[in-house]
Amino acid sequence: MYLPLNYKDINNFDGHYIPSQIKSYNNQQFCLWRRALFQRACSVIKIELPKDWMKHLDLMYWTLFTRGFAGVGEMAEVGKWFNPVTLSGYNFYYEPTKAILANPALRDTSRELIIGEDVEILKLTPDYMGIWDVITYYAEKLATMDVAINTAIINTKFAYIVGAKNKAAAEVLKKLFDKVNSGEPAVFFDKKLANDGTDQEEPWQALFRDNIKQSYIITDLLRDFQTIINEFDTEIGIVTIPYEKKERMVSDEANSKQYDALSRCTIWFEELKRTAKICNEFLGLTPGDDIRVSLRYEEEVKDGNSKIDNDRPSRVDA
Repeated sequence: MYLPLNYKDINNFDGHYIPSQIKSYNNQQFCLWRRALFQRACSVIKIELPKDWMKHLDLMYWTLFTRGFAGVGEMAEVGKWFNPVTLSGYNFYYEPTKAILANPALRDTSRELIIGEDVEILKLTPDYMGIWDVITYYAEKLATMDVAINTAIINTKFAYIVGAKNKAAAEVLKKLFDKVNSGEPAVFFDKKLANDGTDQEEPWQALFRDNIKQSYIITDLLRDFQTIINEFDTEIGIVTIPYEKKERMVSDEANSKQYDALSRCTIWFEELKRTAKICNEFLGLTPGDDIRVSLRYEEEVKDGNSKIDNDRPSRVDA
């Protein structure tokens, strides 16, 4: 049952959040970038499943990239299956020995399965953790940078600040600015309003903002924003060229950047390939209608060895 938070609960929550004034994870920008980065990460590895599973491919990507592993098996009521599972126990090699399948669509909503007999594990990462931490880390940075860019855009808007001596003068100023903003080439007003006839004081004063160009930092923020995206791409396996070195990068630096980008996704590919072979044999899946994986941003992958073509496009827009 839903219960609204009272003042004490809200105060307790906010008081234990450090820093209390910055909540990087509780905003729409963070949700947007977490979703965007998740899809970019999924684009790195192409997963092909048996024909009966292909319509559930989205669940496989979500399970592998967020949880790090998925259980596969076969049972009479659903046939061959894959699903998120929870692991428990360990053997001599400190590997889990049991998998708990909890699914509300089953008659027994929770079942404990023995790995190697009732179920096998398809893994993305060797440590069973997935890459949700990587996605969250960079999503928080992009969300924070997004706020800075929006703030900078607002702060660079040019506006006149004018103080009028009386209401009549203020109304004249409003009308003048309306005419200027509407595009009229010349604007006229009664010169009697230019100076007060009694004391000769000016009816209005203006406050101008100087050095607007010197305070324009949006270009720097956008460059830093792109740098964060490039760092994420490098982390997950999309080869990029550093923003500031596109023209000055030598061949050795470019090759180093490519190897850097491929280092982590190669581990994911190798682990998926190894555990997919185990799962295929466990389920008796035939070649062509089994679990297959490949790296999308490589020209060629043979027997787990990467071949990089330096002349090919360095990245594909996500």
